[in-house]
Amino acid sequence: MISDATKGVKPLRQKALPVELRRALIEARQKHGWSQRVLASRLGIGQRHISGIESGKIVPRYDTLLEMVRMLDRDFIMVPRALVPVVQSLVRDHHKDQEGEGEERPLYAADRDYESSQEPRDEV
Repeated sequence: MISDATKGVKPLRQKALPVELRRALIEARQKHGWSQRVLASRLGIGQRHISGIESGKIVPRYDTLLEMVRMLDRDFIMVPRALVPVVQSLVRDHHKDQEGEGEERPLYAADRDYESSQEPRDEV
């Protein structure tokens, strides 16, 4: 018997991870130079499980996915929907500017403006 509270409610379980996420996982793994077998051994799971996740045949538990993402030097964050385009833009810019990774600079200043606007500072 179906109760009124659950009547018409569809389960939220996805059949596969989104294609973009699976592609990003594969690219991150390959960037590390790891095979599916290497990643699987680092996570303590089977290579077939990694293959299933990457192909969309397996939807991993959240803790498995989070551990996998972090092993690949990535992370999940919750972002207000209104800020998603801004975050995506920052990530794209980061990927374009890989040589400047780790270099601190103002977020909104153009490189030429930043270099010319720095004032000499007295060192003590």
